Amino acid sequence: MIDHISVGVSDLERAAKFYEATLGTLGLARLVTRPRTVGFGKAYPEFWINLREGMPPVAAESGVHICLRAKTTAEVDAFHAAALSAGGASDGAPGIRPHDRVRYYAAFVFDPDGNRIEAVTFPAE
Repeated sequence: MIDHISVGVSDLERAAKFYEATLGTLGLARLVTRPRTVGFGKAYPEFWINLREGMPPVAAESGVHICLRAKTTAEVDAFHAAALSAGGASDGAPGIRPHDRVRYYAAFVFDPDGNRIEAVTFPAE
């Protein structure tokens, strides 16, 4: 249904390093590099970062977040650890999240600009 997404960043190189480390844990790699944008994906760019010079940090209360599917709980754990090591901040450590319809395991992080990113998987047990 969704072909690709993009987020604004205030420092393209800093963000590219963050996302290379973080998205790499989910099997996405840097596929396209242009002067003001970088695209990450598996077969084609699915996740873009776009330079927005002078952009203020994204407000935590904006409510906007992007969720990416992980294959395993280990990938979710690696995503969270990589994000923190690459300059991000935690907004929810990896773990089972209560929900009334499905059982899911997720972690939430903020990138260096305040974009809220989640990794999620749905373990069988």
